[in-house]
Formats: sequence, structure tokens, C-alpha cells
Amino acid sequence: MARRSSLLAKAARIVTLGLLVQAGLLDAPAALAQQPAAQAPGRGRGPAPVDPRVQMREYRFADTDETIPYAVFVSSKVRNETRAPLIVALHGLGGSPTSLLRGNALDLAEEGGYILVGPMGYNPRGWYGVPSTGRGRGGRGRAGGAPNNDPPNLRELSEKDTMNVLALVRQAFNVDDSRTYLMGHSMGGAGTFHLAVKHPEHWAATASIAPAAFGLDPASLSAVTGLPMMIVHGDEDTAVPVAVGRTWAETMRELGMTHEYIEVPGGDHGNVIGIGMPDIFAFFAKHSKPASR
Repeated sequence: MARRSSLLAKAARIVTLGLLVQAGLLDAPAALAQQPAAQAPGRGRGPAPVDPRVQMREYRFADTDETIPYAVFVSSKVRNETRAPLIVALHGLGGSPTSLLRGNALDLAEEGGYILVGPMGYNPRGWYGVPSTGRGRGGRGRAGGAPNNDPPNLRELSEKDTMNVLALVRQAFNVDDSRTYLMGHSMGGAGTFHLAVKHPEHWAATASIAPAAFGLDPASLSAVTGLPMMIVHGDEDTAVPVAVGRTWAETMRELGMTHEYIEVPGGDHGNVIGIGMPDIFAFFAKHSKPASR
């Protein structure tokens, strides 16, 4: 009986959060901040050791005259004389450039001969250009604590940083533009949708993991019906209700898009990252960008 009550309370909390966000009464970052902060290392958020195979780099961001970090993994199969496939990996809220550059993602990138890059997105809560709902906590921290002194154009800067890093990697390596992919988790999953629609010319396919796409309209996909997309979502996600992923997947189906939707039984907001990676890499391997797109 106690377990049943706990499950009912959990379900009610998920529905309430989703309804509040959709009604504009709660901003997406605030909804995510209400979830437990501590997660095990390697689950896409929080501090974790940097894999020694990952290179930490930085560049001068002209818009703010700041030094911004980014992370790069290069498969041992990459050769200067051959164009290599590239995956841009966007971290979730509170994450870092290395959040998705760990675990089986690196093993799969090594096996497939990929370059894997993780932008900062200007700072840990930049949202990669995803429009704000305008009902958030302003310049306050994730849980409404001390001010974080974010610039008013944070989301614009976050998008610019991401695209800057893409350009930097293309300058540094012999990248195959027909096999350049975009993926992201949570905030990064929403950023993946946003950057896919705004900059479709760069991507051969995209993958959104537990996308916190509260402030985005799935109908925006009508502008990119030729872009293959994947969604991975856990049915026990308490940070981003699985209904979000289902809604975007249904829109893709209605638009006749090439897509895959994987719903992970028992999957939560973090463990779907590692669970979904093999399917994401397999999906990317099946798609390259036509010359006309």
C-alpha cells in the first residue's frame, strides 16, 4: 500500500509539473531544478572525472571577450587525408562540455571513427538559443538562490558559442559535412530541436535524449521534414515527462518524417543516455546528408 501511494504521488507530481510548464506558470529550468540534484557520475549531469581520451580546449569568444571551454574526442581511426564524421553533443542543464563525452559514447565514437565535440553553450544554463517562456526566475540561480549574473542575451550567446565551436572543429579537422550530426540531453535535447530547425543545413541527422522542449512548438518541424530525427525517452522520467517525447514523435509521424522514437521501460532522466547511445550511433550511421539539402 505504501509503495502504491508513493507511485501515485510520483505520477501526480509529473503531471503537475508538465501542466504548470505548459501553462506558462513554471519555467522549464525551474521545473528541472525541482528534481533531485545528485546523480551518479556518468549520467550526463554533475561532476565526473574527465576521460583521458577527451581533449579540453578553449577559445576566445569575441562577443564577450571571454575564454570559453569545449571538449573534443577524436577516434584513433581518424586520418587527416580522410573526411571524418562529426557529432556535436549538447549537455543538459548544469552540465559541462564533457557531460556526453564519456562512457559508451566514447567507445562507440572510437569504433565508428567519429570526432565527438561538446560545446559549453556559453555557460551551464544557456539553452543553446531555445526561446525563453518569459515566466522564469530571471537572473537567479537554478533553484531560485543567489543571482548568477547571466547576461540578458544569454540564450543568444549560447547558440553563438555552439556554432562557433562547430566552425572551430571544422577548421581543425577534415570533417565530413555530409556526416555531421547533432545530439543533446534534456536542455541539450531541446537545443537539438532548436538548432535543427534554425540551422538545418549543417546536420545529416539529430537525436534528442529526454528533451526538455517545454518552450518549443513541435509544429516547427514542418520546416525540416527532410531531416532524420531520433528521440530517446524513459517512461519513468520525473524531470521531463515522457509525454513530451511522445508528442514530438507523434508530430514527426504526422509530418511523414524519417524518424525513430525509443521509449525506454523503466528509464529515468539520466540512465537513458547510456541506454540510448548504441541506437543513436546506429541511427546516425544510416544517414548522410544529400548534396541538395
